[in-house]
Amino acid sequence: MSNSSSISHFLLLALADTRQLQLLHFCLLLGISLAALLGNGLIISAVACGHHLHTPMFFFLLNLALSDLGSICTTVPKAMHNSLWHTSNISYSGCAAQLFLLYFFLSAEYFLLTIMCYDRYVSICKPLHYGTLLGSRACAHMAAAAWASAFLNALMHTANTFSLPLCHGNTLGQFFCEIPQILKLSKLPCSNSYLRGHGLLVFSICVTSGWFVFIVFSYVQIFRAVLRIPSEQGRHKAFSICLPHLAVVSLFISTASFTYLKLPSIFSQSLDLALSLLYSMVLPALNPFIYSLRNQELKAALRKMMTVSFQKH
Repeated sequence: MSNSSSISHFLLLALADTRQLQLLHFCLLLGISLAALLGNGLIISAVACGHHLHTPMFFFLLNLALSDLGSICTTVPKAMHNSLWHTSNISYSGCAAQLFLLYFFLSAEYFLLTIMCYDRYVSICKPLHYGTLLGSRACAHMAAAAWASAFLNALMHTANTFSLPLCHGNTLGQFFCEIPQILKLSKLPCSNSYLRGHGLLVFSICVTSGWFVFIVFSYVQIFRAVLRIPSEQGRHKAFSICLPHLAVVSLFISTASFTYLKLPSIFSQSLDLALSLLYSMVLPALNPFIYSLRNQELKAALRKMMTVSFQKH
């Protein structure tokens, strides 16, 4: 029986057994990462360069794009390396760093999505107080609080997870380092700390559920206010602001929650893999397109930026 002090590396799940499928997965991951870099990079550039987009909504969208880029850059490069070079190793310290960075960026994304929900609630339900409640200083403080809370959350989970004795080998059933997979290596009866590891996870889920209740309550108030808007154009504008955010929140929370809350009786490695791909890679690549599809200001800013860029060249 080995413990964490004797483990120098972990073995990640291979996405495919044959060389042809490994190269196919490499190309797929490359395509996802390029789409994420392009979409989020365009949003960051448009918001940074477009002075008329220097509003709370786009400020938080810029922060969300940064968190999406961070989560993609945390998981994809190692997965691409393993697929291309037909390996599955990741060092102990590399696994800890990957887990910390992934939970840092995912936590930041969840906190930022919650703040963006508050932004929409104030803009629709309390428009006269918008400038007071969401001034530039308040927005900076909320964004800083989201990133700081994400850092502490990731640090706490990483330290707790890697302090547990690992006595069930070093093979992870995932293509990146993930808390549930590492906790499986410290299961009872070999580790009395197993319940402590799950205890922190349950606590975090409870806190996250509290934020989710806040989001649901806010959207109930938002839709009640939108339905009271007399003009159809006003209702359409309000929905165009809210629906992209609601779609992103729903996809992110549903996939991440099912990953951590699913019953052992419905365990499936292929299901685990699909859900992990969704919340760690596909959603960060899709978010920019979801937000830009219905946002006329953002689309206009992107068209203007690209036109200026073409004219210069």
